[in-house]
Amino acid sequence: MSKKNFVGVGLSLIIFVCSFMLTGAAGAYFNLAAFLVVMSGLTAAMLISYPAQHVKNAFRVAKNIYSTRQVSAESIVNTLLDLSVKSKVDGVLSLERSKANDTSSFMKNGLILLVDNYKEEEIRECLNAEMAFFNLRRQQSERFFQTLARMAPAFGVAGSVIGLIGLLMGINDTAVILKNIPVAFISTLYGLILSNLVFSPIAENINFATRAELLNQKLVLEGIVAISKEQNSYKLERKLASFLSPSEREGKTETLRRITRKYVQKKQQPVELEDMPIMTNSTASAKEAA
Repeated sequence: MSKKNFVGVGLSLIIFVCSFMLTGAAGAYFNLAAFLVVMSGLTAAMLISYPAQHVKNAFRVAKNIYSTRQVSAESIVNTLLDLSVKSKVDGVLSLERSKANDTSSFMKNGLILLVDNYKEEEIRECLNAEMAFFNLRRQQSERFFQTLARMAPAFGVAGSVIGLIGLLMGINDTAVILKNIPVAFISTLYGLILSNLVFSPIAENINFATRAELLNQKLVLEGIVAISKEQNSYKLERKLASFLSPSEREGKTETLRRITRKYVQKKQQPVELEDMPIMTNSTASAKEAA
């Protein structure tokens, strides 16, 4: 998530909380009994529905999505173009030591298949299987938060029923009525807020990040296959540009030319003195005697 998103969320939440305070009774919206009813019910339902390990994994996925910045498709295209030129200049085996291995595990696995001389069909089969299982794992985490979003309002209503029952039991006692009315109304509010402001947005964000990551993985797959077929770098540039928006496609040809010049110039550099073999005194004497 970008800094602009965090700033927007922070400002919106401040305004949201301040709107409660404008009523002049901000303290009335904080009720421990209502909060415990909703949270304890949600926790029990969550643990009945899913194994503890899956619950832990789902929260870890949500944390990683919000804390890790998504790699742009444009950056991946530039990396693949660099790998394409590097493989032609330095050979395919040079990709094993490429810095692109650090970008993502998917890119690293694709380069391993490429260096190990897998065929195009085998590369597609392996990487498509990895994409499919990645999608399934993300769908499980997304469904977890969707389930919580669906259950939260129900436990809010349960809290309201508990409050109304307490109210009816003390119908002749004003103190009991005043004690149970907040529970009856605020528990519903808590359920709605948790559902629509916490769990549903997290599930939607997981879905969005998954679709974006699958697009990037598809981009990597096509790039790796094209490099394995030793496709012309300019043809590869045109193919990968189709994954980008029209504004992102501008300047890709110039980027490819710049990458090509970088490797060609590196290849044409003269051998440095420090790389030359050192001639010892004994070797020199032997050559003179000869």
